[in-house]
Amino acid sequence: MPNLHDIERRINSVTSTKQITRTMEMVAAAKIRRASVRVENSMPWAAALSDMLISTSAYSRIKDDPLLNPHDEVKHSIIIAVTSDRGLAGGFNSNVLRAVERLKKDREISGAKVSIIACGKKACGYFEYRNIKPVIEVRDKSADPTYEEASEIAEYIRKGYIAGDIDEVVIVFNHMVNAGEQRLVAKTVLPIPHKSFAEQMELDRFQKDIYFDFREHIDDKHEGDIEFEPETRHCLIYLEQAYLRTDVYFALNDSAAAEQGARRTAMKSATDNATEMIATLTRIYNRERQGAITTEISEIVGGAAALEE
Repeated sequence: MPNLHDIERRINSVTSTKQITRTMEMVAAAKIRRASVRVENSMPWAAALSDMLISTSAYSRIKDDPLLNPHDEVKHSIIIAVTSDRGLAGGFNSNVLRAVERLKKDREISGAKVSIIACGKKACGYFEYRNIKPVIEVRDKSADPTYEEASEIAEYIRKGYIAGDIDEVVIVFNHMVNAGEQRLVAKTVLPIPHKSFAEQMELDRFQKDIYFDFREHIDDKHEGDIEFEPETRHCLIYLEQAYLRTDVYFALNDSAAAEQGARRTAMKSATDNATEMIATLTRIYNRERQGAITTEISEIVGGAAALEE
């Protein structure tokens, strides 16, 4: 049984840890708002761009478009792993990395070559430790992703898919459902899905379309001819490039918001555990202290009785 001094040192140590975890919880809570606003602001544009691409492709020769059609055989897959630069976020990073490993094994079993694009230090370190060299590495930007890094990734996979060097691209990240809940998403980026952005992300009706009340209940809607300037093919190429950049950028932003939510949850759990541990140690300390006092009193009384005899 540890002595009183050991227990007191342990209580002080846990108290210091609790102060750190509580501070990190408050910092993450402050960052969630900014990150979630960034996601909310980008979601209407991503959804509108997806809808526009689908509607435009209806007037184009889809069979001749390389980005909208799957390849006959998947020989080379790209998996984009989106993690954080920092830890202390519970299972935030490990869930993504396990999902990437599962996808990688499935593709390799089917005979395909798999390359990795690592976003975040945790993903870079994970694959570096396993002697896997990502084709693109992005570090120190998980909390504040930039459009430039999304554009670099989008351009790399677009050119590779058109050239036939890449047959499939999947992005794996954590979607922020709300401030306290994250959902793992493995979404196909290329070939471009013939689904709306909302269907791909499994969003609710409010998130699907902010213009729902304006364009879904028009009874006298009539189909008409659409003229494109420049021609349809050039419009489609522009929309595809914008769609890919936006798709990757949204995933990075969504992951950044989910990271703060996961870290706040993890730090709150750590703070609660520290509070419970302090209470337990305090009870043990008081019990041991009371036992020591009782022993001392007994020794004093025994000594006094011996002197009287």
